[in-house]
Amino acid sequence: MPLIASTYNPPFLFKNGHFSTIYAGIWRKIADFEQKRERIELPDTDFLDLDWSFSNTETNKVTVLIHGLEGNAQRAYILGSAKQLNQNGHDVCAINLRTCSGEQNRLYRSYHSGATEDVAAVIKHILRHDKYSEIFIKGFSLGGNLTLKYLGENQFLPKEIKAAMAVSVPCDLYSSCKALLKAKNKPYAVRFKNNLIAKLKAKQKQFPDKISDDDIKNIITLKDFDDVYTSRAHGFKDALDYYENCSSLPFLPNIKIPTLLLNAANDSFLGQECFPFQEAKKNANLFLEVSKYGGHVGYYGSKNITYNEKRVIKFFNEV
Repeated sequence: MPLIASTYNPPFLFKNGHFSTIYAGIWRKIADFEQKRERIELPDTDFLDLDWSFSNTETNKVTVLIHGLEGNAQRAYILGSAKQLNQNGHDVCAINLRTCSGEQNRLYRSYHSGATEDVAAVIKHILRHDKYSEIFIKGFSLGGNLTLKYLGENQFLPKEIKAAMAVSVPCDLYSSCKALLKAKNKPYAVRFKNNLIAKLKAKQKQFPDKISDDDIKNIITLKDFDDVYTSRAHGFKDALDYYENCSSLPFLPNIKIPTLLLNAANDSFLGQECFPFQEAKKNANLFLEVSKYGGHVGYYGSKNITYNEKRVIKFFNEV
């Protein structure tokens, strides 16, 4: 599929990738928006908390939203997307990945970039409602990687899944890890690491025989966290094995439904391998839009409606 020329051209300040990223992640707020929480039980005895919001009109459409690393369904980028989708005839099911809903999950394992079994569980749960004949998926960052991997690894998707969009996606996890370890990204990396270590210390109280104090002391970088915990807890040899097996990049050729991937050229979280130009050219279902600006999930828009929130409505309506 030919690459899509992006029309995103924000005001001057938002042409700076770091400013866009920080504004969207810290300062942007979505007011007066209600969600209804539902807890579902998973086959492995764990649980997921889903936050629902609804269209004002009767609808057979639902969009599943998946947040990024250390996010949740109350982040502005999730609430903003949910609000716009609700106003355009979609119910919304926003997933809180394991440990991200405000309550520690039950098992030693947690969430990670390749845990598509949880996405599949949510889709299966939605189909039990017998209400929705059209299902859409929109994922951000880590959630975008989950979205693309889920779509590409399943030979037979439920027929109800019609289209998807993924925003600011680290399609190649090792490439993204190396980018995050660069000096310019140190403030982001430190914040992610501190949040993850706090959760790991809570996990240590649950499973003291599996996590030692020395393990935690040895975590200096995000890659160390994946070596110490992510890989061990989820059946991978080490961080590199995890990155190789959970990156969505190898699965892109297999995507069989219309899928839009929106990445910004000035997203400092993404390495060169996270821009899959060749894969998009060879797959008629994969639409790649690389905007010049946008930072990481930082697509500013007037009236507090971001470019990616407008873009997903247009794309889903077109397909």
